Amino acid sequence: METEIPALFRAREQVAPERFTFHSSRMRMREVRAEELAVMDADSTRCAAELSDARVDVLGYACLVAIMSTGRGYHRASEEKLTAVTRENGAEAPVVTSAGALVGALHTMGARTITLVAPYLKPLTRTVVDYLAAEGIETADFTALEIPDNLRVAAHDPDELLPIVRRLDHSQADAVVLSACVQLPSLTSVERVEQELGKPVLSASVATAHQLMRALDLPALAPGAGTLLSGAYAESPLPS
Repeated sequence: METEIPALFRAREQVAPERFTFHSSRMRMREVRAEELAVMDADSTRCAAELSDARVDVLGYACLVAIMSTGRGYHRASEEKLTAVTRENGAEAPVVTSAGALVGALHTMGARTITLVAPYLKPLTRTVVDYLAAEGIETADFTALEIPDNLRVAAHDPDELLPIVRRLDHSQADAVVLSACVQLPSLTSVERVEQELGKPVLSASVATAHQLMRALDLPALAPGAGTLLSGAYAESPLPS
């Protein structure tokens, strides 16, 4: 979130007039396991209050699996809860979760079936697959990299995603989710995989950037980030 989201907005600055600042508040997590994810999510209201102190225009909740492991459809409840925190602090701002952003972006693209790469352990990856299925998005094939250490996820080489994704079955997929986690770097590989497979490729970060831009009521576009931010979906409906 703290690297790829700014990179996407900086890329937008090369083709559009708006300029952006970035502010972070962290929820603690060391290992990507259900117990730590629950504790982390419980701390999200503190982060929303701290960021609204800065009078930001939009908030992004970075951890996709923390939302999806809490229960189906939870991204809606989380977004409403955290927006209420900003309102109570006298600085109301919309909240975009990476989980809700991925769901929204896939629907925007009309992708009903996907293939997916996730860094999580297999049970958590299955949770993500089931969460998407409940939102009307089927997963034809997926792989779980099974990296529990959060820092190791961040250190994963995005170039290694190319051979990983090649092993998946894309024949029925409308789109490929190269990284179902904003912690797993993938931005430098999105367009390369898209060109190789001939299908739209996105990541949780790309989806989050798209939805953040639309929440700001700005055209969602950024060069070098694949089909979703190519301008083809620049004026898609604002996140609810």
